[in-house]
Amino acid sequence: MSSAGISGNPVLPVLAYCGSSILMTVTNKYVLSGSGFNLNFFLLCVQSVVCIIAIQSLKTFKVISYRDFKTEEAKKWLPITILLIGMIYTSTKALKFLSIPVYTIFKNLTIILIAYGEVLWFGGTVTPMALLSFGLMVLSSVVAAWADIQHALASYGGGSSEASDKISTLNAGYMWMLFNCFCSATYVLGMRKRIKLTNFKDFDTMFYNNFLSIPILLVSSLFVEDWSNANLDKNFPSENRTSIILSMVFSGLSTIFISYTSAWCVRVTSSTTYSMVGALNKLPIAVSGLVFFDAPVTFGSVSAIFIGFVSGIVYAIAKVRQNASKTEALPTTSVPMSASSQSMRDGLKA
Repeated sequence: MSSAGISGNPVLPVLAYCGSSILMTVTNKYVLSGSGFNLNFFLLCVQSVVCIIAIQSLKTFKVISYRDFKTEEAKKWLPITILLIGMIYTSTKALKFLSIPVYTIFKNLTIILIAYGEVLWFGGTVTPMALLSFGLMVLSSVVAAWADIQHALASYGGGSSEASDKISTLNAGYMWMLFNCFCSATYVLGMRKRIKLTNFKDFDTMFYNNFLSIPILLVSSLFVEDWSNANLDKNFPSENRTSIILSMVFSGLSTIFISYTSAWCVRVTSSTTYSMVGALNKLPIAVSGLVFFDAPVTFGSVSAIFIGFVSGIVYAIAKVRQNASKTEALPTTSVPMSASSQSMRDGLKA
């Protein structure tokens, strides 16, 4: 098969996008689930440094393009970077305490907050079908939490201290997940508003987000986190040190893989297919937690994954229908796609 045929094959970008998403989630979970890992700011700083080195290398070889650093643009974008740091920090805290399936299911709740944020601030609408998907998302989260708590009680005994400790850990995870949903929605809505001032494309956004976050994350790590030799040994035990460091690097690279493969998906498939891939992608990510991290496989956990999976499909169909109605009202000769995806395509063409 020719290189053109390979790049135009819709199966390959879909598999690459799903693989990149799984890689990022699994590598983050591997690092965070280590015995007593608590250098979350440092982990995020390493990921940002890796991302900057990688995209600058790609820019040097003219594979991608993005704007050079400008102080005025940095000042405009700094509030969004701070929101991003809040989002990714709370994400690492939630992922530390929760299993990948539960984390993935609860992440769907962000969609609800974003949808109603768009209604409030951008004149968006919520269709009955989207409302149905929101109900399924909430139901899947409730079932997932119930299954987690029931498994903890069954495994350790209802009145034991171990069960109490496990439930306390889960409650901490749910709390961080709630914070993460609000931070994620605030970041997305804030970026949508701010991006109109800067007219950033996706790689511009990636560059400024990571470049501006490095000093903030580094200072936060140095002043907030424990850098004693004893704590470093606990975070990077000698028997796992190499694999943990490699996982941190891979998780940084995976953000670029996801950006590129999502643009590749849009380029060789329709916007409908891309929307469905985003919905279906939740299933392999959730299953990866069952496969790689021995997350409990119970009737409740499997039911929650299934309901969350269905909610994603229903939401994707609702968005496709909503976009189709807009397209009929305003005819266009090009394939409809999100502004983010279009800007990514422009960046890759440049």
